[in-house]
Amino acid sequence: MARVAIIAAMPGELKPFLDANAKEGWIHERRGNVKLWRLIWPLDQGEWIAACAGVGVQAATRAFTEAEKGGALDAVISTGWAGALREELAPGQVCDVSCVIDARTGERFLTAGPPNDCWLVTSSRVADAHEKLRLASTYQASLVDMEAAGVARLAQMRGIPFYCVKGISDGYNDQLPDFNRFITANGQFRLCHFIVSSVFRPWKWPALIRMGENSKKAAQGIAASLLDFLHERGRIRQP
Repeated sequence: MARVAIIAAMPGELKPFLDANAKEGWIHERRGNVKLWRLIWPLDQGEWIAACAGVGVQAATRAFTEAEKGGALDAVISTGWAGALREELAPGQVCDVSCVIDARTGERFLTAGPPNDCWLVTSSRVADAHEKLRLASTYQASLVDMEAAGVARLAQMRGIPFYCVKGISDGYNDQLPDFNRFITANGQFRLCHFIVSSVFRPWKWPALIRMGENSKKAAQGIAASLLDFLHERGRIRQP
């Protein structure tokens, strides 16, 4: 029975994907800061393990570790929201990544998907407009996130096929608040603190509303892409 792990940072990134298969009966559990959803298909068609543990490489590592506790993984997919590093990439768009770069170490990880020109760089911070410009110039990347390189490294160490499917939550020129000060040391986003801070900054509301709409669209696109992806490769076929 094939076991495929889907690793994301936030539950919102996975919600449409989980909802699309809700009638099949996800088994949900929480282990510390790691949220897990397991779906075992009948007739040994396989198992999906969706996991999220927060923002950043360390959180992604915790999610990966919990996902593989039930047995060896046959494939792993890093998914979720990412920022665009090219003007032509529109918010809400979903991209299959062919190469993941760790900005901290310079390591490059090729995915098991078909080659293309969509590269992603993993940063240790949420990238603002200035940082996006630097990352795009330095790495010739199309997207930026905070987790994929950690998942890619673990998959490489274990000899597991690694894939990366990302939805664009913010465009190249979008001006967003500083999210970094609301992320804890263990990768948890302090939503209540962020909401309180935003209430007193109404000039930021339009950008946040747009990002919320784009993130919702991206999550829906991620769900459709993941379902097609898993079905096409025959690892786990829906009845």
